[in-house]
Amino acid sequence: MREYSTALEVQVPVGNLTDDVVRNGEERPDAVAFSRPVDDAWQDVTAAEFLAQVRGVAKGLVAAGVTAGDRVVLLSRTRYEWTLLDYAIWFAGAVTVPVYETSSDEQVGWILRDSGAVAAVVESPEHRSRVSRLRGDLPRLHHLWSIDGDAVGVLRTLGEDVPDDDLEARRTTAGPDDLATLIYTSGTTGRPKGCRLTHGNFLHELTVAVSELDALFDPAPGEGDDEAGTADRAASTLLFLPLAHVFARVIQVGCVRAGVRLGHSADIKHLVDDLGAFRPSFVLAVPRVFEKVFNTASQRAVADGRGGIFDRAAETAIAWSRAQDGGRVPLALRLRHRLFDRLVYGRLREALGGRCAYAVSGGAPLGERLGHFYRGIGVTVLEGYGLTETTAALTVNTPDAQKIGTVGRPLPGASVRVADDGELLFRGGQVFAGYWQSEDPGSQGSEGSEGAPEPVVDEHGWFHTGDIGEIDDEGFVRITGRKKEILVTAGGKNVSPTVLEDLVRAHPLVDQCLVVGDGRPFIGALVTLDEETLPGWAEQHDKTSRVADLLDDADLLADLQRGVDTANEAVSRAESIRAFRVLPDTWTEEGGQLTPSLKLRRAVVTREHGDDIDALYRR
Repeated sequence: MREYSTALEVQVPVGNLTDDVVRNGEERPDAVAFSRPVDDAWQDVTAAEFLAQVRGVAKGLVAAGVTAGDRVVLLSRTRYEWTLLDYAIWFAGAVTVPVYETSSDEQVGWILRDSGAVAAVVESPEHRSRVSRLRGDLPRLHHLWSIDGDAVGVLRTLGEDVPDDDLEARRTTAGPDDLATLIYTSGTTGRPKGCRLTHGNFLHELTVAVSELDALFDPAPGEGDDEAGTADRAASTLLFLPLAHVFARVIQVGCVRAGVRLGHSADIKHLVDDLGAFRPSFVLAVPRVFEKVFNTASQRAVADGRGGIFDRAAETAIAWSRAQDGGRVPLALRLRHRLFDRLVYGRLREALGGRCAYAVSGGAPLGERLGHFYRGIGVTVLEGYGLTETTAALTVNTPDAQKIGTVGRPLPGASVRVADDGELLFRGGQVFAGYWQSEDPGSQGSEGSEGAPEPVVDEHGWFHTGDIGEIDDEGFVRITGRKKEILVTAGGKNVSPTVLEDLVRAHPLVDQCLVVGDGRPFIGALVTLDEETLPGWAEQHDKTSRVADLLDDADLLADLQRGVDTANEAVSRAESIRAFRVLPDTWTEEGGQLTPSLKLRRAVVTREHGDDIDALYRR
């Protein structure tokens, strides 16, 4: 099938994103909208309290001279104040420009200049100092506040004299076609470009996504729940991905729209404890998080002498999930699954808080094996697909229509087409309004948000994603590679590196993998080791855990070779990895090798490790 469309059967509201906060505060004032960590406990914030706080901060922005359409930069980790400030900026009629708190000074300066921001709210004194050093080149930046410096309190005090009617007039200024946010892409080369996402883009995305994922976003407790159990049974989620990324941002706004209790966790080191205390009913993460959870559990089981039990439990979970697709689960498999549910699966669910039934994954392919594993342990991972330019999801698997290994069907109102060269094209109300400083949404730039060739909207309204994929006869979309990243070996074989990289990275000892071979006689790979799982392996094999001393270790290389062999089973011999090289250092966002969404900056890694790549072909 070359094209598939899903009919739009829900009505997209007219207005802007602030309407949800007002409606919740007035119609459900006592409903718990947020829980925020205060003094080692979760403190509830009602819808009425949130509305009052947003109005107070928004009045401060108005009093400071922020006008309708002005851009306000927000640079912070994921925390309650991020969401509060985001809505306050919208209440003031302004435009939020999110910046990753890990961004370099050069990136921060570029975004502040390019967006023409008149104000910035940063998180810490260190962030404030960094922006202050840049202000000489930022003549339009008039205000700088710090969250840790009580930005919320300062702004509420500043706006005490702003009349309610003036704020309401400002709040209702924006309509569906007006800009809500500028999200700068994290492309792998060149300067990032600002994606212009309107209130209408978000309203369309939220309306169809919340409707399709009603099992996640239904805020009401189940039938028969008593009052005491309501809070624990109602829908909730804990955000720990960066809110500067469109994926987390859409979930934030979706929770506010649906009245789902929302929490924030800024420190990944405390994530397990936060999940246990918050007890979300669903979570969202990128595939690398799901890989790490699985690999860590596997290595801990090995260290405790229970590696064999875990392996059998994992295979049982995968087999049970696959049998579910077939419609019949054999009795012996059901009994094994029930046994391992008591011995293994329950503990894994507890690591997610104990009541998490669903997870949403995006940003990269999850892989069929992990998809079946998580469904088999009782946590259904719903994969979707989208870009910054499409206000997050264009397609998604739903609780009622899931096909593991795909990214689901187009959301209602969206259409997908496969071009002659295999590129995926989309149309829908969530497709962006164009790039900042450009009147043409189809204009070319240096690079798109996902490291693929610059996405464009053609004369027929089709958005060119830069990704290669296919559509099955039921409308489910499968991503098979990135157009720009296709490798062509010296023998003329076209190879998609991401398929192999995802499979190799599933090995417990592997942190990252770069598949190479463009213009070379065969496919090779560079591998970095997982610093969390390596010590357990080293102890089990009575070896040092210093990476530099293990690069040529025969046992380690044999273990990694088994992972490579497993990955090669998914491709033809001409596409298989013939040689790999273990590197002494890891690739990180701070080092510039990964994007903030943990994607590999392929050009950067290839440039930095040219000698290592050449060494693969001197063997």
